[in-house]
Amino acid sequence: MSKIDSKDKKILYELDLNCRQSNSQIGKKVGLGRDVVAYRINNMLHEGIIKNFWTAINTFRLGYDVFRIYITFQYVSQDTKNEIINHFMNYQNTWTVKSHKGEIDLTVIVWTKNNLEFYQFWEETLDKYEDYFAKAIVSVYIQAFCYKKSYLLKDKLDTSEREMYRLTCGLKSLEIDEIDYSLLNEIAVNARIPLIDLAEKLNCSSQTVNYRIKNLQKEQVIQAFRVNIDLSKIDLQHFKVDIYLKEHKKRKAIWNFLKEKPYFEYLNVSVGWCDLEPEFVVKNVNELDKIFSDIDKKFPNVVKKLNFWITEENYRERWLPELNIKE
Repeated sequence: MSKIDSKDKKILYELDLNCRQSNSQIGKKVGLGRDVVAYRINNMLHEGIIKNFWTAINTFRLGYDVFRIYITFQYVSQDTKNEIINHFMNYQNTWTVKSHKGEIDLTVIVWTKNNLEFYQFWEETLDKYEDYFAKAIVSVYIQAFCYKKSYLLKDKLDTSEREMYRLTCGLKSLEIDEIDYSLLNEIAVNARIPLIDLAEKLNCSSQTVNYRIKNLQKEQVIQAFRVNIDLSKIDLQHFKVDIYLKEHKKRKAIWNFLKEKPYFEYLNVSVGWCDLEPEFVVKNVNELDKIFSDIDKKFPNVVKKLNFWITEENYRERWLPELNIKE
């Protein structure tokens, strides 16, 4: 575990709110000078605490549907498992590939422009690897709610405005040009890249790049510029939780209860899975059990079943399809 202090945590918190803000802007908010902020950020990059800076891109707004695949393996060697993971990683429309410890071995999330496109990809996948799937469940991703990393600042938790953004299907599709797509492509996994470097890559002026970024934010394509933290380096763990309810109508009440908690980071909404899909960041399973106990006390005889899984490895996470826009 790497050692970070309260100032480092405040810097991480500010970077996750907007990693494109300057070191001077961050310094004013955390009470440090610009050069000290730069030093601390570089040190956290060197220590692997900061993995990269990324952009939350609303691909629903770009006309994509989202499908999620949960896979439990059977009769699979490590070589075959790696081959299956590479199969999903090499698909240009893959958003996320993660392995887990728990009920599910692998999560894959993909974008497609229509149901037929997904059907063809899934048929191809089953033709190759169906024998290795003890269970494969496909669900349709409907919404995602993201909350601030309040677990970094537990002593100064503001419960009034924890939601950062939400992604929702069914939005009117926005057509973007090649320059906008190239811009999104660059910042998808390098959100802190300077304007001057972006301008050079896109062969246009810094003013043009800045205008296009602001316009993509206005059009709700760009939701946030964020930081990817290796939680294991700071003695924390990420848990995906599935909550099955006896009464579906209690869903909203439990959600309202959870969203004020500092450990609550995401809520996923899908068709074809459980009633509530929160994601928590806590130190260990004991803290997770305490959350489950709190839910049970607050809502007795409401929860039918609780499952959780720990993310083992994140092989891919990129919030934009790697498409050849010149086709």
